[in-house]
Amino acid sequence: MNKTISLAALAAIFACGTAAAQQINVKVGVLTDMSSLYADVTGPGSVTAAKMAAADFMKDHPNVKVEVVGGDHQNKADVGTNIANQWYDVDKVDIIIDVPNSGVALAISEVSRQKNKVFVGSGPASSDLTGAKCSPNTVHWTYDTWMLANGTGKAIVKTGGDTWFFLTSDYAFGHALERDTAAVVEANGGKVLGKVRHPINTNDFSSFLLQAQASKAKVIGLANAGGDTINSIKQAAEFGIVKGGQSLAGLLVFASDINALGLQAAQGLIFTETWYWDQNDNNRAWTKRWMAERKTTDKVPTMNQAGVYAGTLHYLKAVAALKSAADGKAVVAEMKKEPTDDPLFGKGTIRADGRKIHPAYLFEVKKPSESKYFGDFYKVRATIPADQAFRPLKDGGCPLVSG
Repeated sequence: MNKTISLAALAAIFACGTAAAQQINVKVGVLTDMSSLYADVTGPGSVTAAKMAAADFMKDHPNVKVEVVGGDHQNKADVGTNIANQWYDVDKVDIIIDVPNSGVALAISEVSRQKNKVFVGSGPASSDLTGAKCSPNTVHWTYDTWMLANGTGKAIVKTGGDTWFFLTSDYAFGHALERDTAAVVEANGGKVLGKVRHPINTNDFSSFLLQAQASKAKVIGLANAGGDTINSIKQAAEFGIVKGGQSLAGLLVFASDINALGLQAAQGLIFTETWYWDQNDNNRAWTKRWMAERKTTDKVPTMNQAGVYAGTLHYLKAVAALKSAADGKAVVAEMKKEPTDDPLFGKGTIRADGRKIHPAYLFEVKKPSESKYFGDFYKVRATIPADQAFRPLKDGGCPLVSG
């Protein structure tokens, strides 16, 4: 009897020890824009998305404990870098995700490489993150400037918009978007007549729009985002630019922008995105949850916020497979090895350069008369298959790509 009890006690101790050894603690840092021009595009809604992913994952993996923290980089690379160092060195954060603002994102990618942590960019656009500046510790999830240029730019040139003038946000993101779109315009027989660069988060676009108007270009390409896109479209309407015969190309447009502009002002805009809340039942169900978590009835999630959810989920799957979040490079290698499959972006892959591959969609904003309910903003003009949506692997100049 005593022998039986002793063996049982030993087995119980062994089982408890095994369970404790299998417990994995993960800390996710959502570094974003909480209060400025990208706050609706990412911001608090991205923190919510990461928390939803953590909750969903922990439900099926009770041995994984996930904590989510948020931070505001204020669209400044030095502020973002300081937060990243604090998170990695002191607060034991394992992954930084989101990071709208390509200038900040490029800095965070480098810090993550140096510290051997993980960076999953859902918010930044610059295709340089999987090009010359690629890193074995970085995954670029949702979209990029090459995709935007080849989706929107090519479609507009092919339908007659063959002369362009760029209104460009004057930092890494705007420069990359202008560069990639100009290359597409010229490759398809179009011509760039000029460009003007504006400070990020400016309120007055009048002098820039007057230069665009004076160029007589058929298309004014808005190589900006968030609040800058909203303000430039509103002020272009005040100048009568569209009524005068020129078209605006929103090179990076989000559902939050259309919500802020209203369908009357935004109708007819053509742009490219990789995710839309009202596209299928999975997206609608997730959006309903997101809105409930956010306690909002007048906002819908953006593709960046959906990307934070999907990217966090896939990262956690890789950590669970490795049973550790300690080696960031190994976690990213595992993320690349395992096919992606989540409720929002479906099945996909992550390439050697860190580029997440999935379809993109060319959308057009509906007329007010076509919209049936809140958030019914888009109609699909074309689907761009996953193997065509992003820059070919061989063309990016990423040092991680052999051959």
